Amino acid sequence: MQIILLDKVAKLGNLGDVVNVKPGYARNYLIPGKMARRATEAAIKEFEGRRAELEKVAATKLATAQALGEQLSGKTVRIAQKAGVDGRLFGSVTNQDIAEALSKMGLAVAKSQVRLPNGPLKTTGEHPVSVSPHGDVVAEVTVHVVPQVD
Repeated sequence: MQIILLDKVAKLGNLGDVVNVKPGYARNYLIPGKMARRATEAAIKEFEGRRAELEKVAATKLATAQALGEQLSGKTVRIAQKAGVDGRLFGSVTNQDIAEALSKMGLAVAKSQVRLPNGPLKTTGEHPVSVSPHGDVVAEVTVHVVPQVD
């Protein structure tokens, strides 16, 4: 299925690109998420008329994400969890926990923006974590997991 992208989509293309994708991906994810439209003649003409407006919105999103990335870089988040004597957690620290801790610090981060390359954190100590508020912006945050004191 041919679609025209209304926003930058990772590993697919930039704003205005006409690409071929599987029909299910377009119908179930891209079109409902307002990231793409079917690439008909009328849709392409309408897009060309709105191109400047869409580029301005995309630039605003990028600027906001860059500002958030600068605030995030170098931050340390402290999370307390129950742990055994050997430093292993009785559970794990997930991207949801990290996003909540960052939100408590006044930084609006969604759980989908927190990247844990090796899966949930299962030991105490300091762990480097990537936070990606935009596809082009990645900030490094240190998560300090400490044993919970009752």
